[in-house]
Amino acid sequence: MDGSTFPIARLTLPEAAAERLRALIIEGELAPGAKLNERELSERLGVSRTPLREAFRMLAADGLLIQLPNRGAQVVALSREDVRGAFEVMGALEGLAGELAVERVTDADVADLRTLQEQMEAAHAAHDLPAYYRINRAIHDRLNAIAGNAILGQTYRTLNARLHALRFRSNLNPAKWALAVSEHRSMIAALAARDGAALRGLLVGHLRAKQQAVLDSMDNRDDKNLQGGTEP
Repeated sequence: MDGSTFPIARLTLPEAAAERLRALIIEGELAPGAKLNERELSERLGVSRTPLREAFRMLAADGLLIQLPNRGAQVVALSREDVRGAFEVMGALEGLAGELAVERVTDADVADLRTLQEQMEAAHAAHDLPAYYRINRAIHDRLNAIAGNAILGQTYRTLNARLHALRFRSNLNPAKWALAVSEHRSMIAALAARDGAALRGLLVGHLRAKQQAVLDSMDNRDDKNLQGGTEP
């Protein structure tokens, strides 16, 4: 059974519901622009509408949903310009985080990241994209934590929340997914070598590749729509 169908523990209903909804958005089950059906989601998540609506508010605050007056909630759909601008800023933030992390990283941090990399590569080998992406997020979050700049970290988390679904989908192409795995391996090697310039370059380049993959996907979808086709 998919994890998103399990009932949610009552101690943290709104937070847990928000995390389940976040996963559905990231993994594409709730598509950009989709209007949310409260009754269906309430049954699926095993919560009443009150905590579900609170979860909607949480995700709206993160920029993932739009709350429509008297019409419920809708998944945000970013424009090409939104995507380009967001990824450009994310590249700068991740590059700075990488440089700061090099200044403050410990051998134990490197060992932890190498363990996460091994787990991520195992998920890639198993073609388990949801598991891969969860570990990928943990690696980037860990780099930001090592950077040790609270303002940078908060800005990163706020913007990255809007991009998770797009970053997830950028790995649907097998060749681009394999390249991303290799790039992460190089990132950790640069961090271990305390090479801030190299790590910044890798992180910025990684985000540029993600940006292009997303824009290419948007172009392909637009072309299919114009031709009367549907996206698989």
